[in-house]
Amino acid sequence: MKKVVSFGEIMLRLSPPGFERFFQSPVLQATFGGGEANVAVSLAQFGLDSRYVTRVPANALGDAALRVLRAEGVHVDGVLRGGERLGIYFAETGASQRAGTVIYDRARSAIAEAKPGMFDWKRLLEGAEWFHVTGITPALGADVARVAREAIEAARAAGARVSIDLNYRRKLWTESQARSVMRSLAALSHVLIANEEDIQSCLGIEIEGADVTSANLGIEAYRTTARRVAREFGAEIVAITLRESFSASRNGWSALLWDEAAGQCHEGPRFDVALVDRIGGGDSFAAGLIFGLVTGRGPEAALRFAVAASALKQTIPGDFNRVSVAEVDLLAGGDASGRVRR
Repeated sequence: MKKVVSFGEIMLRLSPPGFERFFQSPVLQATFGGGEANVAVSLAQFGLDSRYVTRVPANALGDAALRVLRAEGVHVDGVLRGGERLGIYFAETGASQRAGTVIYDRARSAIAEAKPGMFDWKRLLEGAEWFHVTGITPALGADVARVAREAIEAARAAGARVSIDLNYRRKLWTESQARSVMRSLAALSHVLIANEEDIQSCLGIEIEGADVTSANLGIEAYRTTARRVAREFGAEIVAITLRESFSASRNGWSALLWDEAAGQCHEGPRFDVALVDRIGGGDSFAAGLIFGLVTGRGPEAALRFAVAASALKQTIPGDFNRVSVAEVDLLAGGDASGRVRR
């Protein structure tokens, strides 16, 4: 069984029911999620030996977060206990022309106070074939950014392939801060995953004609950009997700992948998605791509699997993608009918 290690922050997610606005009724639904945690859950669902590394407080919230991960099949033996609090985020689901909203309450969380040398990366990465982190984790603070670099360097030394999802979060840091950290980390990755905003904000590379608020995507510019990113940062594979934002309820969803070794660009299938919950869509894409590549499917097949997996996730409430390999393969193979299976 392939061992994959992910490192990041798991948070308590608080959301109003359905499509209600914050505190429209005095109810908030409590679940858990976070970029790398979502990837770890997906990979466990796909049958891999998925291990998640983080730091959570030694209290009931930390206990609950780990209990949820264990229930999803994720190994949490590498999680440290300490700090005063678990990060929280509030998520309001958008609809039609009303955008969704996220409010963070994660300052001074347990993982945000992590220091270099705190994790035994040599032990944690022993036998690992893959290591995954996102740009959200280094955004939590200078020390956490150093821990992320420490983990990436240890993963490479252990012979694991490294994937980084740039995942720019403007509510956590500025573009100049992101570039000062992420450009150097990107140069240590084997696989880079991003959307157009991530590439522009984290790497400082403009995509000609790209408009993150538009549903109009000039595909040739994305192909050129993926090739440029691979060559400038030394990545073997660069994957760019393509979201056509028609409204908060309907998106077009696809992706492309540049394979540097073959000198070839692959385009994934395109799905018209009626959104239920788009949070975690990019994470489920990353997990699908990792699964495809680490199990030997090849870049084009891995891309198709990743796009299909992430399209399915966006129809499921919550951060986690609760789908099987068989379900993803069915959609990737062309069955998008949604008919009831009896």
